[in-house]
Amino acid sequence: MRVLSTWSAAAAIALAGATTAAVAGTTWDMPTPYPDKTFHTVNIAQFAKDVEAKTNGELKIKIHSAGSLIKHKQIKRAVRSGQVPAGEFFLGLLANENPAFAADTQPFLATSYDDAAKLWAAQRPFVEKLLDKQGLMVLYAVPWPGQSLYSKKPINSVADLKGLKFRTYNAALEKLAKLAGAAPTQIEVPDIPQAFSTGRVEAMITSPSTGANSKAWDFISTYTDIQGWLPKNVVVINKKAFRKLSKPVQEAVLSAAKAAEVRGWEMSKKETTAKIAILKDNGVKIVKPSDELMKGMRDIGVQMLAEWKASAGTDGEAILSAYKK
Repeated sequence: MRVLSTWSAAAAIALAGATTAAVAGTTWDMPTPYPDKTFHTVNIAQFAKDVEAKTNGELKIKIHSAGSLIKHKQIKRAVRSGQVPAGEFFLGLLANENPAFAADTQPFLATSYDDAAKLWAAQRPFVEKLLDKQGLMVLYAVPWPGQSLYSKKPINSVADLKGLKFRTYNAALEKLAKLAGAAPTQIEVPDIPQAFSTGRVEAMITSPSTGANSKAWDFISTYTDIQGWLPKNVVVINKKAFRKLSKPVQEAVLSAAKAAEVRGWEMSKKETTAKIAILKDNGVKIVKPSDELMKGMRDIGVQMLAEWKASAGTDGEAILSAYKK
């Protein structure tokens, strides 16, 4: 009886430990590049809550925003290596790996949400194929609002950009700045205010979200609403980490990701109007671009698209063909 009692006690302790582990579940660290108030980060936070709810706490995702855990440019590599199981980054940062990653950063190719959705439908299979080879899965992607021009003075033509120190965040924007005669300088979002205040940059093209969140009224006077393109952030997961999840948890993650993509696109649309209003309320002059400026910008866009198409080869042809259907 004593042996049985001892065994029962041990079994009870083991069972209690197993139950505690099950309740505790698994916690994933997920780095993101943008601050908590950025709508992309808000959307990801809701995605994490959805995953936890759908899995009854079996999988929890801890968000590390604003590059606090891993810097933006290193996030994809960290997910690929398994340092972290999931992460978010700006898709266009991968342009140097393959031009297919940069289809959505081509100026004036897709300038509305409807066109951006068509372009993502055309681009996604190629993005998924390329990332799959690196052990990564695409969970979802969400666009930024249309990219527009911020400056310390009015810009009425491309010639007005000549010589200006211009903030860039990827290869496509760096090329646009050079073609416009500006001097490109790569600056991450958290560093924008300091870059302007110290004179490192004098103008930039970015979303209303980034402008308002960076309190652009402290360092620029004019927002020229060119709505040049709608680039995307992508959320990816390490395939090995995903496979370690139980089937129900995998399905929960994919379900939450699908909802996050739909929600994120709607958030982006609302963000455009709301953040332009904030800029205006804080004294930024919101102006319609001149015909001369738009012609010059579109001419640059045509040149860049031709160069992108040549470098992207058959994949680029396929993406554009699918997009134009």
